[in-house]
Amino acid sequence: QVHQVESGGGLVQAGGSLRLSCVVSGRTFSTSSMGWFRQAPGKEREFVAGISSAGVRTYYADSVKGRFTISRDNAKNTVYLQMNSLKPEDTAVYYCNAVLYGSTSGGLDSWGQGTLVTVSS
Repeated sequence: QVHQVESGGGLVQAGGSLRLSCVVSGRTFSTSSMGWFRQAPGKEREFVAGISSAGVRTYYADSVKGRFTISRDNAKNTVYLQMNSLKPEDTAVYYCNAVLYGSTSGGLDSWGQGTLVTVSS
């Protein structure tokens, strides 16, 4: 069974930065493309960023392009999301999941508990 443990969320002022981490178990991480998603209160979950299995290729939602950077460490089974220039509209619970590279429609596994990011204005 696949498990994801997301961490690194918190309360930050607009313009600030956070780095999220997600440790994955139960899946061959090094051969899996990974993605970050988020769900704001009252809204559906949406794609944020994706990365290929080797970490060479990345893709982003237009709303975060130029501000967020996805990366990974296959030796640690961990995917990261560096978030800079945060805006109040980035407030959401953030989740990681395996993806088919290039897809934005959703994850391949069940969802973890996520980590809450709150951006104050």
